[in-house]
Formats: sequence, structure tokens, C-alpha cells
Amino acid sequence: MKNGNIYVPLEERKGNESIVYFTRDISPEGIRKAYEKVNEHITGKVCIKLHTGEKNGPNFIPSAWVKEVMENSPSLKDATIIETNTYYEGDRYTTEQHRETLEVNGWTFCPVDITDDEGTVDLPLKGGKWFDHMTVGSHMVNYDSMFTLTHFKGHTMGGFGGSNKNIGIGCADGRIGKAMIHSSEEGQWAVDEEELMEKISESTKATIDFFGKNVTYVNVMRNMSVSCDCEGLAAEPVVTPNVGILASTDICAIDCACVDLVHAMTAEQNAALWERMQSRHGFRQLTYMKELGMGNDRYILIDLDNNEVRITAKEAVKDVKPFKRIEF
Repeated sequence: MKNGNIYVPLEERKGNESIVYFTRDISPEGIRKAYEKVNEHITGKVCIKLHTGEKNGPNFIPSAWVKEVMENSPSLKDATIIETNTYYEGDRYTTEQHRETLEVNGWTFCPVDITDDEGTVDLPLKGGKWFDHMTVGSHMVNYDSMFTLTHFKGHTMGGFGGSNKNIGIGCADGRIGKAMIHSSEEGQWAVDEEELMEKISESTKATIDFFGKNVTYVNVMRNMSVSCDCEGLAAEPVVTPNVGILASTDICAIDCACVDLVHAMTAEQNAALWERMQSRHGFRQLTYMKELGMGNDRYILIDLDNNEVRITAKEAVKDVKPFKRIEF
């Protein structure tokens, strides 16, 4: 029975709880403050997995913000941003096109490793329904730790794009891994909604199993169009209010918390994004991550702005204002 269009409230979930930190400070300093709470195991050769955007995209995390975060976070000073080429043809389909897009979008202040530039490697996957491995860019295994910096937003196929989508699609290489996720027996792109959510999650599991405890997550809930950053200038206008920044060492908990924060808004505030999540069966990402043992769907939300007290999602969003673009 398919149930990925049914939202399970926090109070109905069972099991252990993880810690998720929250700040309303949507800025480079807010990102750094959140990251510093969860970076204990970010050591050695560090990669930063983020979405660098299509050319001149309006909503991805600004490159100038990431530059400031890296300059002021000791564990990130020598880090490398990692990306992979796209499965669809466009401005990031080949490495040459991708490099040009990176320059246009300002990702010139540190190394950017397009990890599938020189081939692929298969990572084992335990407990999967669809895969026993995932194919990723060969360079990814050269790193000791991964900082997953995610622009949380909607997604045309996935319902929403959180840390799970950032890794599951973003680390799979552009030709083999992404084809595995987006194809079925019926053909290319012909994947059932919940099958897609499960395949994305299995892809993510292969990567986070590789890094073990040396991976951490920050989600930025800003400029949340119902469209992914891969749609660039064609993205739907943003109507959902900006919320804040979250951080955790638990990928399931942080994506659950972001979805819960959207749910806690008024119907007028969350209508567009909530419809996108529900109609694409995006909640299956959350339940399947729990089933795969990737983390907890229950969590304690800690307010970094107010003496690190525990708060509810309703309390976190009670003062959100109608959307106003945060420029940079």
C-alpha cells in the first residue's frame, strides 16, 4: 500500500530521538553557528556537498555566503566543494559546461571537484530494495569527511529537496548512478513516485555509510521555491516564508524537522510547498530513511537563538513573515 502522500505527525512517530539545532539567523554567520554545533567529526580531507546551481539561478545558497563560512570555520578552511555532472542535458551536463556554470555563479574562491570527471566507483549498499550498490564519482572516495550544506526547497519530482536529495542525486554520477535512480523497467525517467523516493534514499545510504560518523548536515530554509535549484531561472516564484537554518548529525531527523516546520506554518503560508511535497509523495523519503536505519524521525529541536532551549515546530515558525527575497 502506498502511503508517501500521507504525512505522519511528530507525535505519532516512535523510536529514539536525535538533536536538531535551529536558528532564525539566515546569513553566513547563521550557517557557521549551526555548523559548529555538529562538526565534531569533520576532520582530515573535507568535502562540502552543496548544489552550486544553474547559471544565474535565483535561489541556491549564495557562493559569497559559503566563502564567508569557509573562511571563518577552521575545519573548512581547506575544504573542497564537490559536485557531479547532470543526467539531463544542460549547462552542467559535461565537465566543460559545468566549469563555465561554476564560474558564472561565483564558485571560484576554492577548489570545486566534479567527482565524476574521471570516472566512477561503486559503493556497496546494505539492506536496499532496489540496489546493492550505487555508482558515484570516483573522486568522492578521496575524502575523509563530508559537510552536507543543503538549500531546502521543493522539487518537481521529489516533492522536496533536503539533505537526502542533495546526497542521493548529487553524489550519484551523471551517467550511471543517476540513470539507476531515474530509470525503471518501463524506461528512462519512468519511475513511480515512491520508487523514486526509495531509490534516492538508497543512493544516499551508500554515501553516508561510506563516510560513517564523518558526515554532518546543515539545511538552509530560505528562498524555498517549489522548484529545485536545477531549474535555474525557470524556477517557480517563491511564496513560502523564509524560516531559518537547521543542523544535525542525523539526516533523517533534519529532513523530518524541515518538513515539520513547513507543516507548522499557516495554510496560507505553506500551501504551495506542502502541495508539492504531498502530490509527489515526498514524505516517503522520510519513512524509507527510517526503515533503512539511516536515522531517527523523532528529534529534539534546540533553539540556538534563545539559550538552547527545546522548542516545537509551531514555536519556531510563529514569527515568520510573508516571503521577502534575501538578496546577496
